[in-house]
Amino acid sequence: MTIDDAIKQMTDTIKAACAGAEIKVTKMSDEEARLSVYAPASDMQAIKDATFTPAMDLLNHEGMDVQVFVYEKDGGQ
Repeated sequence: MTIDDAIKQMTDTIKAACAGAEIKVTKMSDEEARLSVYAPASDMQAIKDATFTPAMDLLNHEGMDVQVFVYEKDGGQ
């Protein structure tokens, strides 16, 4: 698996939890990325819940460190 594959997997997981989420990706290295997710307050916990286990699996089984940070989107809607 490449970091691009890991990013796509996490992006798909985030979009499944909140279709309207805005995602900004920063690749840190070939094995590490940061996803900044901007979503309505009502969807923030669902995104955190949906991404926790997949992120840990990527780290433990694939050696890919994909960090997901969820922020409230302006307007809170």
